[in-house]
Amino acid sequence: MSVYTLPELPYDYSALAPVISPEIIELHHDKHHAAYVKGANDTLEQLAEARDKEQWGSINGLEKNLAFHLSGHILHSIYWQNMTGDGGGEPLAADGVGELADAIAESFGSFAGFKAQLTKASATTQGSGWGVLAYEPLSGRLIVEQVYDHQGNVGQGATPILVFDAWEHAFYLQYRNQKVDFIDAMWAVVNWQDVARRYEAAKSRADVLLLAP
Repeated sequence: MSVYTLPELPYDYSALAPVISPEIIELHHDKHHAAYVKGANDTLEQLAEARDKEQWGSINGLEKNLAFHLSGHILHSIYWQNMTGDGGGEPLAADGVGELADAIAESFGSFAGFKAQLTKASATTQGSGWGVLAYEPLSGRLIVEQVYDHQGNVGQGATPILVFDAWEHAFYLQYRNQKVDFIDAMWAVVNWQDVARRYEAAKSRADVLLLAP
């Protein structure tokens, strides 16, 4: 039985148009995300076989594959929920996401400063990767991270709450090589209600990093 499963989309393929075309959503979810799920499950089976046979020659490659596919699965699962056809703008207290808005202002100085940083982080990720807004539990602040491929350059223990997919498969059919245009357009579909829920959940998990007894 598979350990990881592909989540269903919370909307139909056309829900995010014209920012993201139905064709991209279908291929991205049904093919690319599904491949990460299959890759994670296949790698778990291969690791189990290696343990049973005590054949450790491939362990480095298997561990790397598991990190790649599992992180791809997790980030995409957040990505779909982070978007809505009724989204965009900025988080406001009037919309019930005031705590998130305050946290962004405290951590980045202003929403405009945060938006500029996440946009640049997403658009300038070298090769394939992600721009990520994450809750960092040691400081209790929000940080922006650049994720190369699926699992590089992140603060250990930080929880992603908003992710921008900057892999070419997320935009190329529609935006061609204009990654910056795609990232700029993404702000029109951000689901701040979902981001706020993730922020509150991350913030409520106290003592997730025990650095001292």
